[in-house]
Amino acid sequence: MNIKEAALLFDLTVDTLRYYEKIGVVPPVKRSQSGYRMYRTKDLNWLYLVKNLRKAGLSINSLVEFCRLSQLGSTEEVELMQKQILADQLTDLETKLADMERAKALLTYKLATYDQHIAKFKTGELTDDTIEPLWEQVDQDTREA
Repeated sequence: MNIKEAALLFDLTVDTLRYYEKIGVVPPVKRSQSGYRMYRTKDLNWLYLVKNLRKAGLSINSLVEFCRLSQLGSTEEVELMQKQILADQLTDLETKLADMERAKALLTYKLATYDQHIAKFKTGELTDDTIEPLWEQVDQDTREA
């Protein structure tokens, strides 16, 4: 597969693919006799992995390190180091997902109670002094769900 086809497959630009190879985010891609990149399945797997790890928040530096390690050969130490990079990113992603779930719960609560909340303010049933702590209400709703 040529570079344009690989870029289209993963919705990346040709420039991005060249950049990733240049800085070492992906291993060097085999070239044809005329010097064109020829993406094989293993190269496409790298691109797929990199694209998704970037979406998950993995830094370019971590990707470069992960790729560098892969080129050292398969030793137990290298495998453990690569696995740790992935495990650390999974932990970070789980934290981000939990944060997003809390934000989602807040938005869900606000949308579900918005009209009632505004109506209570308009009638005087709620005031700045009698309003409930939002964080407690959302936390309670999250625990009950």
